[in-house]
Amino acid sequence: MSFISLGISESLLAALERENITTPYPIQTEVIPAILDNKDILGIAKTGSGKTLSYVLPILMQLQKKEVLKNRYIQVLVMVPTRELAAQVHSVFSKYIQESALDLKALAVFGGASINPQMMAMRNVNILVATPGRLLELVSVKSVFLSDLEIVVLDEADKMLTAGFEEEMDQIFALLPKQRQNLLFSATLSERINSLEKVLLHDPLVLRIDEESDSIEHITQSAYFIAEDKKGPLLRYLITSRNMKKVLVFTSSVARADRVAEKLQKNGIEARSIHSKKTQGARTDLLSAFKQGNLRVLVATDLLSRGIDIEFLPFVINYELPRSPKDFIHRIGRTGRAENFGEAITFVKPSEEAHFKVIEKKMKKRVPRIANKSFDISNLS
Repeated sequence: MSFISLGISESLLAALERENITTPYPIQTEVIPAILDNKDILGIAKTGSGKTLSYVLPILMQLQKKEVLKNRYIQVLVMVPTRELAAQVHSVFSKYIQESALDLKALAVFGGASINPQMMAMRNVNILVATPGRLLELVSVKSVFLSDLEIVVLDEADKMLTAGFEEEMDQIFALLPKQRQNLLFSATLSERINSLEKVLLHDPLVLRIDEESDSIEHITQSAYFIAEDKKGPLLRYLITSRNMKKVLVFTSSVARADRVAEKLQKNGIEARSIHSKKTQGARTDLLSAFKQGNLRVLVATDLLSRGIDIEFLPFVINYELPRSPKDFIHRIGRTGRAENFGEAITFVKPSEEAHFKVIEKKMKKRVPRIANKSFDISNLS
């Protein structure tokens, strides 16, 4: 299967070739023709499966055929749960608009940033990528109108519909025109999404590309059972002794993320923390530096556990366990993506062994334990 056989336009094909993207992923072979055929879609696919490009390419092709609407009457709305995912999706749209020389404009809007520049930038926007709260704010001040929408995308729908967004999403659904194309993408098929299928989708094409349990098949895992006060020395030992590059470390709190990053820096390991207390500009810069390989270690909270595409990430380290087994799977799923192998290392306090066994049961996989005698951190502090 090739992108040519999927009906992709010549200008977009050329842009794909410049990005060295030649073979479509399974979700792209299914979704692209369906969108071009104006079908509604409910796609169940893990992150890292090529989902974003599967809707970006056909949407751009659809818009090339349509008349431009009045100012501030957008044609495409992409709803996402986080600022980071909004920025990521927007960057994909913008890249292919620019590389294909299309007369289209995409914009990302989200909270945590001043609304005034976003209001001013809304002029002549075709594609709006938005978080729910900021979208409603822009609607309330008449900076954007949804009455003439042609395509609505819910990306990471499972997270948006179960993470405190329900009231906002209901308000948005009430504003949408009845005649539109609906594209929902989710990592799981929850009851809420099942009920939405009846409301939002018209005779949808349901695609289950990958089960969530398959998302860890390319990940080598190991667990260190270790006391809390030895976690920091062990982390530094692993990074330095194995000369690790591009390491994503997860903690369970903002304060701990800051402390871990500071301790790494004091020991000569380039590291920064990223979390909800950082400004949006700082978070964008940190993610960019990390993705480009200009930052060795990024210490994060669960803010980044899903929806962020970091290509060729070799290492994920769970400095602390998350409460939910699903969050654990989403964390380690940042590595081992798109057929690339990765490694996930987990630190487990002795008192957390029962909880870790619950996580293993959810994964349907027993994680190899590394015996303390196989490494020496006694001289580290």
